[in-house]
Amino acid sequence: MSYRELYEIWSKDPYFDEATKSELLAINDEKEIEDRFYKDLEFGTGGLRGILGAGTNRMNVYTVAKASAGLANYIIESGEEAVKRGVVISYDSRHFSPEFAQIAATTLAAYGVKSYLSDELRPVPMCSYSVRYFNAFAGVMVTASHNPPKYNGYKVYGEDGGQVTNEAADAILSNMNKYADVRNIKTMDFDEAIAAGLITRFGPEVDIAYTAMLTELVIDKDAIDRQKDMSIVYTPLHGSGNKPVRRILKSVGFNNVYIVPQQEVPNGSFPTVKTPNPEDPAALTMGIELAKKVNASLVFGTDPDSDRLGIAARTADGEYKTFTGNQVGLMLLDYILDSKKQAGTLEDKAFACTTIVSTKLCKSVCKEYGVELQETLTGFKYIGERIKIDDEFGDKAFQFGFEESYGYLSGTNVRDKDAVVAAMLVCGMAAQSFDRGETLFDRLEKIYKKHGYGFEQAVSFTLEGKEGIQKIQDAMKTMRAELEACKTADAAANLIGGPVVKAVCDYSKSVRYEFTADGVVETELTLPKSNVLLYELGGDKGLDWACARPSGTEPKLKIYFGMYHGDKQAALDRLDEVKAQMSAFVQAKL
Repeated sequence: MSYRELYEIWSKDPYFDEATKSELLAINDEKEIEDRFYKDLEFGTGGLRGILGAGTNRMNVYTVAKASAGLANYIIESGEEAVKRGVVISYDSRHFSPEFAQIAATTLAAYGVKSYLSDELRPVPMCSYSVRYFNAFAGVMVTASHNPPKYNGYKVYGEDGGQVTNEAADAILSNMNKYADVRNIKTMDFDEAIAAGLITRFGPEVDIAYTAMLTELVIDKDAIDRQKDMSIVYTPLHGSGNKPVRRILKSVGFNNVYIVPQQEVPNGSFPTVKTPNPEDPAALTMGIELAKKVNASLVFGTDPDSDRLGIAARTADGEYKTFTGNQVGLMLLDYILDSKKQAGTLEDKAFACTTIVSTKLCKSVCKEYGVELQETLTGFKYIGERIKIDDEFGDKAFQFGFEESYGYLSGTNVRDKDAVVAAMLVCGMAAQSFDRGETLFDRLEKIYKKHGYGFEQAVSFTLEGKEGIQKIQDAMKTMRAELEACKTADAAANLIGGPVVKAVCDYSKSVRYEFTADGVVETELTLPKSNVLLYELGGDKGLDWACARPSGTEPKLKIYFGMYHGDKQAALDRLDEVKAQMSAFVQAKL
C-alpha cells in the first residue's frame, strides 16, 4: 500500500480518533505526508523511538498498540508459562507516556497477556528491576531517554531485565508485521482488564525493595558517615529520577541534598533546558546556580528516564566544572575496585564491562587490580548480556559497567544503565575524596598520572527524515568502499585524511584489517555484527582511535575519538587535530 493510500485511510476512516484525523488533514506539505507514511516506525533491538504525531512512522497510540500486539503474540508463542508471567510496564515524564503505557497494558490484555502497570512514572532501572522482582517474562518502558520533547519511545526488556536480544526483537517485529492494518489489532477496556485480573497496578512495594537492594551496593560507608552533611545539589531535569534518587541518598545517609525547584516537577516539555540531556553541560546550569547559593560541593542531574547521569563539582578555586561520561566512568571504576581491594571484598574472577567507544584507560585500571575488562558494542544491552552470561550463569563476578554516554551500572539486579545507583556511587566517591582532603578533580588527576592522560569526544551529524537516513547509509557505504580499496599500509596511511591508520575494525563484516609492510592482515572479530567502523590510530601509547557509527535511536551519524599520551597537552592537541580531520572526512560524505 502506498503512503498516499495509508494517509487517506488514517485521515478519513472512522476507526481513527478525531484528533488524529484533524492533525493529518491540516498537513499541506506532500513531503511531510510521505515522511509520516512511507514506512512503519522501525522496531529494533531497543524497540520503538520516534517523533510524536499521527502516521505509521510516528509515535502514537496506534503504533504503540501495534508493538504491543506483536509483543503479545511473541509471548503467546513462547508458551503458557510466559503468558502467565506477563509484562511489567513503566513510563517516564514525556508527553503521552502514561497514555502509551495504558494502551500497551490494554492491548496485551486483549490477547490474554497479564501486565504489571506502574501506578506513577518510574525510571528505566526500576522497570528493569521490576521485571526480575515480579518474575515477569518481559518489560516495557515508555521513554525516549534524553531526546528532545517531540520524541517518545517504547523500549522492550527480556525476562532477565535486560533489553531484548536481537532474536527476540526479530520475533516481535515478525509478529508486528501481521498487523499491516492497525484496525485489526484487538482492544480491551482498561477497567474490564483490571477486573479480569489482566492488569495489576504496582507501586510502593517495588520502591522499598529497589532502595533496599541499592543500599547493599554502597561503597565505603564510613566515609559517607563522616561526610554526611556535605552539600549536594540534584536536578531530575523534569524527569522520573526525583523520588528514587532522593530515597537512596537519604537511605545511605546524605542529609544535605538540595533539589533544583524549577526542574523538580515532571514536565514533558522540559521548559528550562534546551535538551534534557545531562551529557550537555548546559543542562546543569540551574543546578550550578543553586550550588553557588548553598555552597554545594557536588552537582548532578539525571535525564527523563533516569538512566543517564551527569555531574559537576567545585574546584579548589571555588568554580564549578563538569566531567565527561568517560571521566566519571573511569573514576567510579577505580573507586569501586580500589575500595573493595582495600576492604578485602574484591571477588575472585572479578570483571568489569565497557564499550568499544569508551575510554581505553580502563584497561590499565583493571589490570592494576587484577580484574578482567570486557569490551562490548555500543549499547548497554550488550553489557547486560555479559552479566547474564558470565555472572548469573557463569563463575565470574560483575563489578561495574559503563559507556561513554553517561550510563553506569553496579550490581546485577538491574540490567540496564542506572542513574539512581550512579547517584549513590558518585556521592559516595565524592564523600571519600573530601574525607581525604581532595576534590574530585584531584582524584581524576591521580588516575591520569598513574595511567596516562586520555581524552575522548564525540561529534554528531543530525539528518532527519527519509533523505537524511539515506545519506547516513550512503556515507557508511562510501567509507567501507574506501576501506576495501586500501591494499597496502601506504594506501591506508591517509585513509581518513590525516592521522595514520594502523588497522580498521569493520563490525558489519566481523573483520579487523591490519595494514602492514607485507600487506593487509585480516582477523576475525568476535563481537556481534553492527554497522560500525573503528579506526586504530596508534599514538604515544598505541591506544588512539576514531569510530563512525549511525545512532540506533536518533537520526544521527556519530563519530567518536580517543587520544592517549603521557603528556596532557600532547593528548589534547592530538585530539583537536584528529577531531578536525575525521569530522571533515565524514562531512565530505554527507
